Amino acid sequence: MPPTPAADRMSAEQTAVLVEFARACRTAVRSVSLYPATHPSIQGSLSRVTTAAGRLVPAGDVTLTVHPDTLLVDGQVPARADQAIGELADLMHDRLVAALRVERGADALDWHALLLLLARPPEELTTEGGIAKAWAAAGRNHFQIREIDYAEVLRERGGGQAAEWDQIIAFCLQEGTGPLDESSLAALLETLGDTSRFGGLLERLQGAASGGDATVSARAAALIQLIQKMLDATAQWPRAHGEDRVLQTAADAASRMTPEMMLALIEQARTPGSAQAQVASAVVDRMGDETIASFVAGSVVKEGGASERLAQALQLLVPEIDRKERLLDLAKQEVEQSPFGRQSGFEDLWQSAASMLASYSDETYVSAAYARELSGAKARAVDVERVSDDPPERIQGWLGTVDDDALRRLDFDLLLDLLQVEDDAAPWRDIVRIAVSEIERRTKLGEVQDAQKLAFAIVRETGAGGRETLRSAAESAIETLAGGPLARHIVVHLRKVDDADVDPFGRLCRTVGERIIGPLAEVLMVEENSRAIRRLRELLFGFGAAGRETVERLKGSSNPAVRRTAIDMLRMFGGQDALADLATMLEDTDPEVQRDAIRAIAQLGNDEAFAVLQKALMAGTASGSTIPQQLISLREERAVPLLCYVLNHSAPRGRMVEVHAQVIEALGALGAHPESTRTLRAALYRGDWWAPARTAALRRTAALALRRIGSPEARAVLEEAKRKGSRGVRNAVRAQASSASRREQERT
Repeated sequence: MPPTPAADRMSAEQTAVLVEFARACRTAVRSVSLYPATHPSIQGSLSRVTTAAGRLVPAGDVTLTVHPDTLLVDGQVPARADQAIGELADLMHDRLVAALRVERGADALDWHALLLLLARPPEELTTEGGIAKAWAAAGRNHFQIREIDYAEVLRERGGGQAAEWDQIIAFCLQEGTGPLDESSLAALLETLGDTSRFGGLLERLQGAASGGDATVSARAAALIQLIQKMLDATAQWPRAHGEDRVLQTAADAASRMTPEMMLALIEQARTPGSAQAQVASAVVDRMGDETIASFVAGSVVKEGGASERLAQALQLLVPEIDRKERLLDLAKQEVEQSPFGRQSGFEDLWQSAASMLASYSDETYVSAAYARELSGAKARAVDVERVSDDPPERIQGWLGTVDDDALRRLDFDLLLDLLQVEDDAAPWRDIVRIAVSEIERRTKLGEVQDAQKLAFAIVRETGAGGRETLRSAAESAIETLAGGPLARHIVVHLRKVDDADVDPFGRLCRTVGERIIGPLAEVLMVEENSRAIRRLRELLFGFGAAGRETVERLKGSSNPAVRRTAIDMLRMFGGQDALADLATMLEDTDPEVQRDAIRAIAQLGNDEAFAVLQKALMAGTASGSTIPQQLISLREERAVPLLCYVLNHSAPRGRMVEVHAQVIEALGALGAHPESTRTLRAALYRGDWWAPARTAALRRTAALALRRIGSPEARAVLEEAKRKGSRGVRNAVRAQASSASRREQERT
């Protein structure tokens, strides 16, 4: 990641304002992706964003310059690093936003349109021509987006040096003879001493896009040919600047090899009597401890553990046990700096990997006699190749059955067959242990359909049609699978896959069964990605009432969006039994969580539910006017006693003036009810002499509500007020009656 250029620093106060703004935007992006524009949570999020933006641009327009790890405000960097600023910067940078100019007049609708774009996947914006074009199409104002040069990014991703690398690699893979063209050779020589650039070339060579159908051995041979071309080009240079530098650059970049590539290179080095063996041996001999440690660390991170191929490569590179243990300590330090090293359970995983790598030896599998047979077979294979008379299509067909993909598929089919045909519990337990690891590995790689097939082969042994002798081992395996890293691997993919690709992950979860509910809830508790949160909720809902057990965990999450998921699950699956849990959510510190809890309780629609809300009103559990406002929005006749309680037990002061007016109007709309008539009569006669305008307005609203009810009792109240009420009360009734008469005349 490129460093942020030097710039003036903000004051601590300005930095605090930027942090508040970043947090508000980050939360709002999640909200707009989950709820429609009219949802209360959207309005609350937009209010916080506009307020924070107003503090950010108090006097005029401001420009936010986006770097991969921070935001600059008018060229000034924050006084301190903050996670919220970094996350908002990453979000905008991923969508190729170079700078955002915010005008003082930006309102909630402008922010909502911008946040909707930031919530979209970068790939969608790229397909549509970039975020700047999408913003122009939105038709809103008050923002100017300067985008990272989109055409240049495409050139970097699809052309330029990458295309040149592909040309060089294709030349070597096709066993090209003669010199490289000048530009290709110059590109190769530019990597001298630059391990990063040569490592990029090496990774491209190893990748399928570069190597095509070439085997690992062919790629290793191509790498040696590349090095040989560089040695030929620098043959006239001083040794320190030519041969030594070429070989050392290749050796240092070897940390980015796959275990298969490393084994192929070592095999080339062990082939006697060839120029390629000398080059390969020289590269292997120059690999230092740090390079080998980085090679081990990179493989462990990529594979999620130690593979047998990695153990074989490390054994060939470092057969001495003391040195091997020292290198494993270095590798662990490097892995700990990666996100993989900060995952829970890393220590146990590393202990298992290190134990395998440190103790691996092939002597158990390859005897001296067998090794001699292997050497002889290799020599005979060379003879066969020299006299080969098979047609090319037959050779290609045979090679297709033994390439890497075919062998991996054979391994999978063998494992699946063993799960089905093995009847003895002891060996089946060993097989299922391998299957669990394979399910986790394939899920991590996104090969979820194969993972689901293996999981089904295990789970069916726990059902009615399963084999009784294997039931205990199968149940234990499913318990291990559910309690392992499977849920974490799933959520990584849920953050980025398209909606059409989510269903296979749901099938895998349903195959594992209810044991996966708890781990899914645990990852949901700490998840920040709005897309993943929405999809995890759908997965949990898919388990029906069985997902009810996760509510207690979700209620304790520090993320309000997760706590609201708990409310949704209580409402959907809890029934009357959920009332006690919902009541505790009224005390939540987040207003949006409170509002969802109020609506969920009211929607239960029974006396016990409204009794809980009345108790909360009396105790002041929910903040401010939250409960009455939510009850008004329900338009539920059962809410009349609670609305009356609000009018009878609170004074129209401050924010409650508007609440009183809304409650009075709601009572009028809900129709005749003895308690509402009595309460509206009290509201009609209530007044404060020091606030005549407010008193008159509320009295007129009460008179209108009584007229809308239209019951004999309500009309009697109005007649009584007209005859016996105070002057203010009489004026309110007459004003309302006069207004109603005018409306009636206009209709006729």
